[in-house]
Amino acid sequence: MRTIHAATATLLLALAAGATLAQDYPTRPIRILTAQAGGGNDFVARILAPAMTASIGQPVIIDNRTGLVSAEQVAKAPPDGYTVLLTGSSFWVSPFFREVPYDVAKEFAPVSQATRSPNILVVHPSLPVKSVKELIALARARPGDLNYAASQIGSPAHLTAELLKSMARLNLVLINYKGAGPAITALMSGEVQLMFSAAGSVTPHIKAGRLKALGVTSAQPSALVPGVPPVAAAVPGFEVVSIIGFLAPARTPDAVVNKLSQDITRVLARPEIRQRFFASGAEAIGSTPQQFGKELRAEMDKWGRLIKEAGLRAE
Repeated sequence: MRTIHAATATLLLALAAGATLAQDYPTRPIRILTAQAGGGNDFVARILAPAMTASIGQPVIIDNRTGLVSAEQVAKAPPDGYTVLLTGSSFWVSPFFREVPYDVAKEFAPVSQATRSPNILVVHPSLPVKSVKELIALARARPGDLNYAASQIGSPAHLTAELLKSMARLNLVLINYKGAGPAITALMSGEVQLMFSAAGSVTPHIKAGRLKALGVTSAQPSALVPGVPPVAAAVPGFEVVSIIGFLAPARTPDAVVNKLSQDITRVLARPEIRQRFFASGAEAIGSTPQQFGKELRAEMDKWGRLIKEAGLRAE
């Protein structure tokens, strides 16, 4: 009985300490670790950091590292809410392809989703198809003849195409490029026939007639790409949305995680912030830690299953 009472007292003291810490938090700068400058994660960080600084009254500093280094440093950081990770799908997909210096499930506490954005299925204008349904019919009639571009193994473009291959039973051939830019250039030149890409990267080329949009990867039509039907209209159940979000070190007090989540969500709800993301092809999405955690688990289950079933391997 004394052991039970002692454990209960320890738990209550920990909860009280966490609540007290959250009341004062933050009292010093918050550091956001994210990937290299110029990428999607960095873009999100540079929109949010100044707005968060103004909102919480403490400097929010961006620290650009490689994805693996950022994640490892946050995993080892003090669990006090002053060092957080802003990352996307490569963070939770990479462990399925290679050994990484962190454990997604054990070393991180979800804080809040930041943005989500669908991809667009685009093809070269010369391809004789006007819809996803026609593309599927053509691919089945010419197995192994159609090539798709992707920037690297495990990238959103690669995994989204592999999901389409799996669900629609297609034989498409991967052609790898060193970055999304070269992949899009290759598609426009006719070197490959199709690819999945972030809306912001290909919308100008679609408007100019250099590429043809067949479908959007959200389950429903998206205001980000008006007039483009969902791939799910031809392949029921197909849905892929790129997510970027915040995580803290594991064992960060719940009260601190919740306070940070509320601060981030409040900034993401501001009309000017939402508009900046919308103009770039993304939707601002604030969420509770519980909601983001559920989303992460679903993402890991989905891609882990696909990678295993398709026998995908890193280069």
